[in-house]
This record gives sequence, C-alpha cells and structure tokens, in this order.
Amino acid sequence: MRFRHSPQVWSTFPELTCGVLHATGITPGVDVTPRLARYTDTARARLAAGTEGGFPEIQAWRRAFARAGSPPTRYRCAAESLLRRFRRDGTLPRLHPLVDLGNALSLGYAVPVAVLDLARITGDLTVRPALGTEVYRTLGGDEEHPEPDELIFADAAGRAHSRRWTHRQSGASAVRAETTEVLVVIEAMHDDGPRVVPRMLAELAAALGADWAAPTRTAVLTAGAPDFVVSERTGAAAGGR
Repeated sequence: MRFRHSPQVWSTFPELTCGVLHATGITPGVDVTPRLARYTDTARARLAAGTEGGFPEIQAWRRAFARAGSPPTRYRCAAESLLRRFRRDGTLPRLHPLVDLGNALSLGYAVPVAVLDLARITGDLTVRPALGTEVYRTLGGDEEHPEPDELIFADAAGRAHSRRWTHRQSGASAVRAETTEVLVVIEAMHDDGPRVVPRMLAELAAALGADWAAPTRTAVLTAGAPDFVVSERTGAAAGGR
C-alpha cells in the first residue's frame, strides 16, 4: 500500500507538513510509562498559561477546518480534543502502549498523531474528499457515511479511516492487542511544522527502537513528493528514509 494526500489537499492546504512512520514488530507488552511524563508535563505547563484554543498549532488547525467547511469549534482536530480532555481530567486513558505514546506525543506538541493498524487497511490509503458512499466505523462499532467532500482517510475498499481529516479516527483500523504493523501519520499546519514534525518522527522512531526493537522507516511528505510506499501485506517499506 501507499499513503498519500490527494493533489486537491496539497493545493488547498499548502502549509501542511506531514510526517509518516511505518513500523513492524509491535506488541502490547511494553511499558511506556516513563516516556509519557515528558509530554504530559509539557502540555500541563502550556495549559497553565492559557487554554489550548490559543496555541498556534491549534489555531492553525481551526483555520484549516474552517477552510474545509467544518466548523472548527464543533469539529476539533484530535490534538485539540486530547488537550481539552487532559485539561479537564488531568490525565489520559491508557489503551495500548503505542497508542498511549502517540497520544502523549500529540499532547506534548499539540499536533494530531494517527496510529493505524495496517492489517485492517485495504490497498492505498489517501487523504481525499469523500464521495459520501464510504463506510466509517466508530470506536463503538456503529457505521456512518461521511458527507460528500468531507476530508477523510480512505482506503481502496471504500472504508473511511477518519472523519473530517484529523477530527476522529476509525474503530476499524484502531490498534489492538494483536496489532503487529502500524502506520503513524503526524500532520501539522502551523508555521513551525517543518521543524517540529521531523523532530516528532525522530522521537517516536527512537522510542520504537528502544522499547520494541521495532524496525521503522520515516518520511516527510510534500506536494512534490506526496507518497509513502509500503509493501502490500507485510509492509516492508520502500521509499521514505
């Protein structure tokens, strides 16, 4: 499979910085607790100075959502939702060590991070406008159809693996205990994104190597080089760096 954004996305959102990471050898029996505090402490300190709505990372995503036709205080990017929940509860739920790490990374940098189980994605995965016929499965197992022209992560089988771009991931490709191969997508819209996203990729790759001994490949995508290529089933990546 390959991951990409459609040309329409790149032309409409030229400020997008996207980092991708492919990893194999994922297991649930890893303790990432020592790694989480760094990111939660950063988020806590930033939130003490003001709510997440004032963060430049979140303001940039709100502008992008408005441009995409999604009211930004009704549909929030995943990073904003995590920050709101953390501000309210002081903690985040523990789900799976890799998901927990991705959520903490997203929280600390205020940038959306999607972690997807590649075994549950068919063919290419493209961020594109929805046709309206795709099927989206909620985390609770219900099925929905995205609205036409809504931006989604769409696979070749007509499944939507997100709603409204970075608003909600799908339960269909959520990481589970049996997950072994993942694709991580990090997307930023703020001015500092070109510096921050490679740093996030490097930190995540280092954690995967140290805690899982997981082989990883990463790439930063651009309008001129929009594809990240992964083999059809096992995900031995080609391309990237």
